[in-house]
Amino acid sequence: MTSLSIRTVHETAGFAAVADYFSDVWKTPRSAPPLLPETLNSLAHAGGAVHAAYDGDRLVGGCVAVFGPPAARETYSLLAAAERGLGPRLKEAQRAWAVGLGARTMRWTFDPLVGRNARFNFAKLGAEGTGYLVDFYGPMADGVNDGDETDRLEATWDLTGTRRPSDVTAAEREAAPVTHRAPDGGPLARRDPGDRYVWCRVPEDVVALRVTDPELALGWRRAVREVLTKAFAEGFTATDMSRDGWYTLTRREDTP
Repeated sequence: MTSLSIRTVHETAGFAAVADYFSDVWKTPRSAPPLLPETLNSLAHAGGAVHAAYDGDRLVGGCVAVFGPPAARETYSLLAAAERGLGPRLKEAQRAWAVGLGARTMRWTFDPLVGRNARFNFAKLGAEGTGYLVDFYGPMADGVNDGDETDRLEATWDLTGTRRPSDVTAAEREAAPVTHRAPDGGPLARRDPGDRYVWCRVPEDVVALRVTDPELALGWRRAVREVLTKAFAEGFTATDMSRDGWYTLTRREDTP
């Protein structure tokens, strides 16, 4: 990394470059990016922000956010991607922009089966998983999501404070009874006998699994969906993701 710089985009060439970058990440033709350059331009013109990260002259990350309803003091991150290790700095630039305009929280969605993204959101940023959205986008034909159902986990990030991830240990998790079995035959979910925590495992690499065994990937999708939708309905939030692929869901204090 030579000289990383992150800035908001205001010119058409910059919007086109970010759209091309998103196409490469999501493995779509550059003629059909996840967000068109003109869409990025319109979102920025309407008061949102497109951030681009550059290593010298090379584009290495981008993110897009808009504001929520007027009374919410909230922003919504539509899309974000960066080369490995640059995500925290890109999100910090997005956070600084939002806080500077009065926002207090930021929301976005991500694929709950992608454990590395969950770990980044919860362990690195301190966001929480606050809701589960079944087949949120419907069928998608990009190179990452094609052939799968597009369930998404909603992340909510407090932009003005800090939250430590759950301090529950792996030993506590392993001591809890198994409540569900995963498609690979191993444990999928465990539940604390005191009903304070639920743990749920995701596959090691669902993106690769979609390519090698799409039926198994879909099995994981539906198995994890069953556990997480029930947990959220019972008043849990997702508070951490372990390095070995286990969500920790913690019962909210205001839930009886």
